[in-house]
Amino acid sequence: MGDEWAGSDDEIARAVLAASPNALIALDRDQTVLVWTPAAERLFGWTAEEMLGRRAPIVPDELTAEHNAVLERVRTGGQVRLQTRRLRSDGGVIDVRVDTSALVIGTSVVGYVCEHHPAEADEAARERVARRAQLVRRLTDVVADINAELELSAVLDRIAASLTELTGADAGGFVLIEGERLRLVSTHRLPETLKGATADLRTSLVGKLLRTGRTVLLESGGLGELVWAELSGLHTIALGLAAVGGRPYGALYALFADGRPGHLELELLELLAGHAGIAVGNAMAYQEAIRQRAHERALFDASADGIAVLDREGRVIRWNPAATELTALPADAVLDLPPPFALPGPGEKLTFRLPNGRWLDVVGAQIEETGEVVVDFRDVTQAKELEEAKDLFLATTSHELRTPITIVRGFASTLDARWDKLTDPERRSAVHTIAERARSLGRLMDHLLLGSRAGADELKVRVEAFDLTERIHAATLGLPELSDRHRVEVTVPEDLPPVRGDALATEIVLGQLLENAFKYSPAGGLIRVEAWPEDDTVVVVVDDEGVGIAPPDRERIFERFVQVDSGDRRRFGGVGLGLYIVRSLARAQGGDVSAHSRDGGGTRMRLVIGTASITGSDTPMR
Repeated sequence: MGDEWAGSDDEIARAVLAASPNALIALDRDQTVLVWTPAAERLFGWTAEEMLGRRAPIVPDELTAEHNAVLERVRTGGQVRLQTRRLRSDGGVIDVRVDTSALVIGTSVVGYVCEHHPAEADEAARERVARRAQLVRRLTDVVADINAELELSAVLDRIAASLTELTGADAGGFVLIEGERLRLVSTHRLPETLKGATADLRTSLVGKLLRTGRTVLLESGGLGELVWAELSGLHTIALGLAAVGGRPYGALYALFADGRPGHLELELLELLAGHAGIAVGNAMAYQEAIRQRAHERALFDASADGIAVLDREGRVIRWNPAATELTALPADAVLDLPPPFALPGPGEKLTFRLPNGRWLDVVGAQIEETGEVVVDFRDVTQAKELEEAKDLFLATTSHELRTPITIVRGFASTLDARWDKLTDPERRSAVHTIAERARSLGRLMDHLLLGSRAGADELKVRVEAFDLTERIHAATLGLPELSDRHRVEVTVPEDLPPVRGDALATEIVLGQLLENAFKYSPAGGLIRVEAWPEDDTVVVVVDDEGVGIAPPDRERIFERFVQVDSGDRRRFGGVGLGLYIVRSLARAQGGDVSAHSRDGGGTRMRLVIGTASITGSDTPMR
């Protein structure tokens, strides 16, 4: 043993007895006092010198029989614990608990050892135990309340409030760890203005707590410079670390201005901080789930595609706004029912037409975890119509090209093979036919080229002032001789202002409008061209008495490759590019073209172009 243990066994024994917090009294078999410890002096009031070698007068007369019975009982072995009363030197009576056992040396019982505990000490211990149990039960209730709250800010406020209740602190707060900074997010019994205050993590008490590797810290020095000094009389701070998923998330502060924290308060602070981390983690997970559901809902509702969710039995349980728009069926008309269309197989796409005329592409995917099916369907009507229009365009273009080419080839072959056998008028007629058909092919090629450039937004026009009256007369010159079934009237005021645009493009527009007027008036009739100023524009109209245009088709005729199926217009053929080019050229100049019906039948095509007061420059159409 070391030097500190140097000494006899008697010295050690005496030191142990002197240090005992309980009153120890040793008696011989005649109940003469052999040992009277300092604790016995403090409890009963007699000194060791007064008691050694005599009977201790501490047993009341009425309890002498009880005392002797206990001694007799322990003589045969064992220990007796007894709640009883004893006398003090001042005549007072105290309640004590006495643990009595035999004093044995070798194999002989030579006396008795009595250990006396003041009853009030036992009562205090019981009260501490009871209070701890009560606080632990309250902690359980508080934790249940906190975990039931799912809003993060409310969880933090509830934790701060519970802290003062459980630890007896005068105020409390919760700080978040945000990188290298702390931010105060919740307080209780502190000014609201403190919320949002920040501090450097490294120089804070939380930083000190993290460096020690402990979960709780008690601090009582240098508090005056801290934000917590807003609490008047602050003398002690206890803080516990809250972790989420094993990572330090924040700290719980208990502030004391009156009482002082003990071991129990620190234990409760540590427990509450641990539960706070769990509650915060739950609240964060809930908030994240709420955000995720909100994002999913926003995507679901904002999607341009129709989306339906089906349960295991194939019944609709969710139906987004786009699905209503596409199918014209509101959610309440389809919920708990099968979807109003067939479903494709796994990994397949199904295209079908709804009763309202829309074409849909439908795909589906199953959610393995729930057995639900998510169905996505989108409107492909325009793509379907464009596909059909392109097919029609190819067929029509082939026809339009084949006819003049066949005629040109036929007449050219005739001239090549029979030149010497043909008369001069016959040769001239054949060459004239070849020239006319070549011009037709040229116009068709021009339309195709202009249509492709307009579709690619590459159509360029030169915007400058020009005389629209001159262009109208040039476009209509000679028209009356083209057909003996049509009459042409042109009405243009002498003071028609100059316009700003592309003269050549405008001439193409007028030519196409006049060509259509003749084309779609097979029975003849009046074709009237009129112009007038209107505000800062000039309006030109071309009226015919032909087959007309059905109201639903008055916008569609300006789309590429579109040839309407209604009325009698379809039988006149064409590649469906003329009016598309007309509108593209008009809009490239800042103007527009539109189609209207006429009283009494026929069509009015209306061209609007800005007057020369409108500024402009060379610009591509966009």
